Amino acid sequence: MRGLALGLGALCLFPMVAVAVAALAGSLDTALHLAATRLPGFAANTLLLVALVAAGTAVLGTGTAWLVTMTRFPGVRVLEYLLPLPLAFPAYVLAYAYTTVLSHPGPVQRTLRDITGWGPNDYWFPDVRSLPGAAVMLVLVLYPYVYLLVRARFLAMSGNAWIAARTLGHGPWATFARVSLPLAWPAIAGGVLLAVMETIADVGTVFHFGVQTFATGIYQAWFSMGDRAAAAQLALVLLTVALALALAERGLRGRAGFHNTGRRFERMDPARLRGPAAWAACAACALPVLLGFALPVVILLGMAVGSGQDLLSPRYLRLIGNTLTLAGLAAVLTVIAAAILRFNARLHPGRASRGAVEVARLGYAVPGGVIALGVLVPVAAFDNALDAAMRDAFDISTGLLLSGSLGLLLLAYYVRFAAVAMNAVEAGLTAVPQDLHVVARTLGAGPFTVIPRLLLPLTAPAVLTAGLIVFVDVMKELPATLIMRPFDFDTLAVQAFRLAADERLDGAAVPSLVIVAFGLVPVLLLMRQVGRGVGR
Repeated sequence: MRGLALGLGALCLFPMVAVAVAALAGSLDTALHLAATRLPGFAANTLLLVALVAAGTAVLGTGTAWLVTMTRFPGVRVLEYLLPLPLAFPAYVLAYAYTTVLSHPGPVQRTLRDITGWGPNDYWFPDVRSLPGAAVMLVLVLYPYVYLLVRARFLAMSGNAWIAARTLGHGPWATFARVSLPLAWPAIAGGVLLAVMETIADVGTVFHFGVQTFATGIYQAWFSMGDRAAAAQLALVLLTVALALALAERGLRGRAGFHNTGRRFERMDPARLRGPAAWAACAACALPVLLGFALPVVILLGMAVGSGQDLLSPRYLRLIGNTLTLAGLAAVLTVIAAAILRFNARLHPGRASRGAVEVARLGYAVPGGVIALGVLVPVAAFDNALDAAMRDAFDISTGLLLSGSLGLLLLAYYVRFAAVAMNAVEAGLTAVPQDLHVVARTLGAGPFTVIPRLLLPLTAPAVLTAGLIVFVDVMKELPATLIMRPFDFDTLAVQAFRLAADERLDGAAVPSLVIVAFGLVPVLLLMRQVGRGVGR
């Protein structure tokens, strides 16, 4: 059990080490050329995009969480459960929808020209296909990370500190800034980190909007230039940034936390808003849902109707089958591995087991394109060496045995999403008393008896939730799938990306809607789980 858990942890470290080795061993010619020409642009665009998304998700997620938790206004009960819905959308799908509506030939600008009689050069209209446009798309789909974590933190707060601050003469805004916001800081930092990691890993949105970032640079170096060493060197830079952000977030949080020091938990009565303040709060919470979910769904449905794409055609049935197969296998294997890591840490606490868990958590901080490079480069070298040896010895070509295989892609998914699965399993384990498995072990039950007969039944809902979240994350994941998928094994995400790259946005709406429909399932489960934990 211990050896298996340590091996699973080391497996997550393998792509990161491989990227570093490939980057340091490769030629620096292309990298030096990129550093003198395009690297400054990659860095500036990536940093600006990260800054905009971090600020936007922090303000939008924290603000809406505060409003629905600490105040009462018309529609608040509905809006608090609708606000996470944009999480079901991949950012690139939102980009396809708004490009169709807001571009020059789209209905918004066309209607504007019809009403005013203006020509194409007689007015200015914000360009959605730009870096600020990409930032808006990413903020709209990623703010729920902050919202869910911060709302849960606000709900868990006792009103003692708030009441004390108000009795000392602080107004609502001063109390929010000096009491509630510092107490919610760990949740804000954690949610913003998730949003930032998704931002630096994004390929579909920035590629569609023509924004050059490190993620698109890796893809172009690999496929357009055919230079794996340059791609690995760019990936190493992005990997270093991602890990630095993760460490910085942990350092900023430190041991931040809060404890209720009063004799009893005081539930604070939410402030009831009236008049213009109430309708302003309602609009502030409804607008993200409208722009991030309702309007894009309507746009995509309108695009899909006239697209000529048939979901029941053999090609689409094959795409759906490939997607479900890939996501299902990845979910099962990733959850099994994550459960082994977490159960081992519970049954055998120690530095080694904790280290394996922490190493496996690093995968979520690594973009999918970097993981793909880290897996493919050494495996491709092994395949080529084996083929050369077999040709010399037996005049037989083995081809690429492992490169481009389904198993290799599943490995990349495990490295990428093991942390997501472990977090869900860990949430289930917190409800299992430590004494239960200790008693079972004293009665002679080994780990392979305790896990299936005790821990697994008690954590079954959490394990199922973990599998569902990984399932949908794999459906939405684009960079690793695009780089590593087996030959002639396309998925719905790849199909949407290809159609959008060919400017066939109406066609891209069909696979996009299917992805969103599946993405709603874990979001609804998360909302239900948070609602159960509220107890109000």
